[in-house]
Amino acid sequence: MLLPSLPSMTSHFQTTYSVMQFTVTGYLAATGALQLVFGPLSDRYGRRPVILVGFAIFTIASLICMLAPNIETFLFGRILQTSSAVGIVLSRAIVRDLVSADKAASMIGYVTVGMMVVPMFSPLVGGILDQYIGWEANFALMVVLGTICFIVIYFDLGETNKATSSSMLAQIKSYPELFKSRRFWGYTLTASFTSGAYFSLLGGGAYVATEHLGLSPVAFGYLFLFISTGYLLGNLASGRYSTRFGLNRMMLAGGIVSTFGLTLSLVLNTMGFVNALTFFGPIFFLGLGNGLTLPNANAGMVSVRPHLAGTASGLGGAVMIGGGSAMAAYASSILTPETGPFPLIAFMLATSLCALANTIYVISVERSSAERISDVT
Repeated sequence: MLLPSLPSMTSHFQTTYSVMQFTVTGYLAATGALQLVFGPLSDRYGRRPVILVGFAIFTIASLICMLAPNIETFLFGRILQTSSAVGIVLSRAIVRDLVSADKAASMIGYVTVGMMVVPMFSPLVGGILDQYIGWEANFALMVVLGTICFIVIYFDLGETNKATSSSMLAQIKSYPELFKSRRFWGYTLTASFTSGAYFSLLGGGAYVATEHLGLSPVAFGYLFLFISTGYLLGNLASGRYSTRFGLNRMMLAGGIVSTFGLTLSLVLNTMGFVNALTFFGPIFFLGLGNGLTLPNANAGMVSVRPHLAGTASGLGGAVMIGGGSAMAAYASSILTPETGPFPLIAFMLATSLCALANTIYVISVERSSAERISDVT
């Protein structure tokens, strides 16, 4: 929601765009790190109390950002907002608490559809609020949404982890068990590189839109709907077909679709067709591919060791978000007024190819009976 406001916040706090860009890259890095903590905590103490504390902190942090008198206070509040990562990591674990692996992929797909209703339009909403009220309005809305989430969770979410561990030490000792699973790493790296292309767009998309294409914040918000719509449709397809076709086939289809879209974008850019439609149009296929891949990769990640669903979700999510933040930072660093969008498109295509390669690796490991037996036991 704050992406369209980055230029106006840069001006308000009288800082540089690279410092303000840290509100995205730093947020992603801290989100990744916190997932290492939230997963084991939820396996030890339960999903419900950890989620409630996380959303309480997020709501307070949003208020700090809205009222921040300087950039230092704003960055402090923004980092505290990463407590919302509790919703990312534990939603996957909660689903896996309730259903089997294939059904988990389907349910995660449908859950993500619900999660996409607001994020689909958040850049547009953020752009409108920024243009007509001011960037502070974005954080005022976050305070309201955080409060609503806390109330709904408090009254509606029951505890799904019926087998909490005996101690945090037991949870820490479980990490080597995950480290030894090739399938866990295959699913995790597939998810990481798949989301890496999207995070790269977060890191460089606003710069391309404003500096290379001359778009307003509202126009950027509208065009961001291309990837959001594709992601929504991909998750709907995952919800409907993952149980029928299985995790790996859906991931493979998603990797192919994403690679196609970014290849098309790169070709158009190379031929000299550089405008808003040729940049954001093919990005639709990136969103569609991500929607096909991520629910299935996330379901596979937490299903390799079902008794460690929270820990696996946290570790896998930390790698995914941490890697994504690094990719976002790199994507923003390679863009200059002279380069045009080509470096960003090429980098997103490279990450999609890596995701496709990891999916093929998972499929090859799946054929190893030794790995399957190891994962069951």
